[in-house]
Amino acid sequence: MIVWIVGMSGAGKTTLGRELVAQWKRQDPATVLVDGDEIRAVFAADRDADAHTVAGRRRNSDRIVGICSWLDQQEINAVCCVLSIFPDVREENRRRFRSYYEVFVDSPMERLIARDSKGLYASARTGAITNVVGVDIPFPRPTTSDMVVENAGVSFDVAPIAADILGRVTRAQTSRAKAGSGR
Repeated sequence: MIVWIVGMSGAGKTTLGRELVAQWKRQDPATVLVDGDEIRAVFAADRDADAHTVAGRRRNSDRIVGICSWLDQQEINAVCCVLSIFPDVREENRRRFRSYYEVFVDSPMERLIARDSKGLYASARTGAITNVVGVDIPFPRPTTSDMVVENAGVSFDVAPIAADILGRVTRAQTSRAKAGSGR
């Protein structure tokens, strides 16, 4: 099962993803986290001059999809936390993976700017950096996610949200297994 957690920088994707992986591993140790920033660092692509351009983001997206495909073929659950600015990739994911569940963590831009733990939005607004999604690269809001999580507040209680996602994913996997066995 691939759980694809989508949202803008600072929305809470990785925080939610880490909690989901922790809970899921208690049921199934064959569960891993795939984080877009971490994958970029693993491949040293974060050092590329164009790492955060649309083209660089596409390359990273292709790497992430490849890693998730590899994990999926081995029946390893992956929770993938990624900006995911390419609707065609999300659409293809639904066909590519054995089981796919997409979660959109939606957070208003004012809240993202207020959080801005990486300083991205402040740096982009002053012109110190470019290629920031939501500032000078559009963020196409997902329209077909299986679940939307609103994160407009100051705090984000991820434990119950992760438990809800895990319950939904587990039910979906059970339904597929029953349908596949002819019951």
